[in-house]
Amino acid sequence: MHKLVILILPTGDPGFEDLWPQFLHAAESIPGLRREATSRVGQVLFGDLRPEMIHELFFDSYADLESGLNSEEGVLAGQLLQSITNGRVLLFLADHTEDYLDRIRSFRGGGSDGRQPKA
Repeated sequence: MHKLVILILPTGDPGFEDLWPQFLHAAESIPGLRREATSRVGQVLFGDLRPEMIHELFFDSYADLESGLNSEEGVLAGQLLQSITNGRVLLFLADHTEDYLDRIRSFRGGGSDGRQPKA
């Protein structure tokens, strides 16, 4: 799975929250989009970057992501994002994998708590 990660920096625009749903609606029409996630940053623990929000658009493959972003719908969503954030945004492409902790621990030979079984 591949994703577009969008870091939204403080825009200083009090109308941003009113415009955000317009971007979501546009992004949801991008061909190949499988799911999306939004995180509102509550606290930055370390570093100089202070994003207000992280939004992720997930695609099955890099080819699907590239095709979707280059589509008419993807270009429109990108233009809208730039407009409503006043360019205060960082974009990243990422190869995304995830797994459940119980499954990861099962490869250690132990139970779901990570401990080795008793003999």
